Amino acid sequence: MTIQLNFPVPDFALPATDGHTVTLSALKGHPVILYFYPKDNTPGCTKQGECFRDKHPDFTKLNAIILGVSRDSLKSHANFKTKFNFPFELLSDIDSKVCELYEVIKDKNMYGKQVKGIERSTFLIDKNGILRQKWHKVKVDGHIDEVLSALAKI
Repeated sequence: MTIQLNFPVPDFALPATDGHTVTLSALKGHPVILYFYPKDNTPGCTKQGECFRDKHPDFTKLNAIILGVSRDSLKSHANFKTKFNFPFELLSDIDSKVCELYEVIKDKNMYGKQVKGIERSTFLIDKNGILRQKWHKVKVDGHIDEVLSALAKI
């Protein structure tokens, strides 16, 4: 199944840093910013999380929920979230099922080896569970403002 713009996204359930399981269906009524990132505590992923953290009040004013997703463990996520004071939940997708659903697992070259990894990507899902915008190959600089602008238009 491929997720497509302007169509409902399938439900999923992933464990979150607050100890609960997050399901997309339980978030209906709120726009959701679902961002996928490669690895906790790496420079680009830290910067991305800090940008979402710093703009969190602006997202909250628009009733949006931000969720970060990677394949790291809940323990790693909890440490990352605490260390950088992220006011949103991080979800652990250890078996890559949600990453594969959103087609963010890509071949990457790491130190000369081909590996499968997460391509930094963001998805904007409206309050009815419809995918309104998606960004792949995200560059952190300026991206959060672009997401906020798209959110304001839905």
